[in-house]
Amino acid sequence: MILGFGDEHLQQLDRAFPSTKITARGNRVKILGPGYEVKVIKDIIREMIRIAGKKNQIHSSDVRTLLALENKMEGSPSDISEPLFHQDTGDIILHTHNGEAISAKTPGQRNIVRASENNDILFAIGPAGTGKTYTSVALAVKALKERKVKKIILARPAVEAGENLGFLPGDLKEKIDPYLRPLYDALEEMIEFDKLEFQLTKNIIEIAPLAYMRGRTLNNAFVILDEAQNATNIQMKMFLTRIGFNSRAIITGDITQTDLPQKQQSGLISIQNILQNINGISFVYLDQRDVVRHKLVRDIIEAYEKFENKKKK
Repeated sequence: MILGFGDEHLQQLDRAFPSTKITARGNRVKILGPGYEVKVIKDIIREMIRIAGKKNQIHSSDVRTLLALENKMEGSPSDISEPLFHQDTGDIILHTHNGEAISAKTPGQRNIVRASENNDILFAIGPAGTGKTYTSVALAVKALKERKVKKIILARPAVEAGENLGFLPGDLKEKIDPYLRPLYDALEEMIEFDKLEFQLTKNIIEIAPLAYMRGRTLNNAFVILDEAQNATNIQMKMFLTRIGFNSRAIITGDITQTDLPQKQQSGLISIQNILQNINGISFVYLDQRDVVRHKLVRDIIEAYEKFENKKKK
């Protein structure tokens, strides 16, 4: 059902465009409102039909993604000369086990995909909600499925943000897992549960704190360091020198959200000056225009940037 059970998808569109009235009768949808909104809604509904045709179903999450894309492309009618949505644009990274397409949805995400194809080490730097981690994990899963690498290694600094690891309940794995949960979440969307469990058990996919990388050489692997703004200069150097033969690495982070003690400088900040202009290493910068979460997230990021700029002045 294109419009969802009980017209739930239609209600999503209705809430997103309060100035426009949307009604459905049988297989016909009537849209009354400002001309530009009517055009956008038509484009979204066409894309919903295309998605339903490919997957034989459409979820609320698909509609939310389409609405998020619309928010990112909003502007005056004169800014839009082409349809908001097209058929496959070549930005699809892979399909999930449910058949859902995972694609690079924003200019920043597309830059990550392209830079990753041409560089062995890539730094993706930008604010929360820009899809840095999700896009990177999708690229890693694709490389594993295509047998370009033999394993995936996902690492994060286990930096204590308000809680002391020693006081958290459970053994070491249980203490650390909350820091790594976003990586598990991304993988669970992309890989069938039983297959993911097998790959984790066999260390084909490994998720570990950054400290566990010390002393290793990572060959034939797609390696991701997430939340790298919480890695010190020493840790960053240690991680980068682990990269072995036939391996690729993506380092993601938000330099505005470091949890390191004040006396310690983020390795992600320093590395931008240290590794510039080296062939095979690329830096991609994302900004609030790449945010694909709730529209308010973009507004919050902009507000913080204005506040920080005032402080610097």
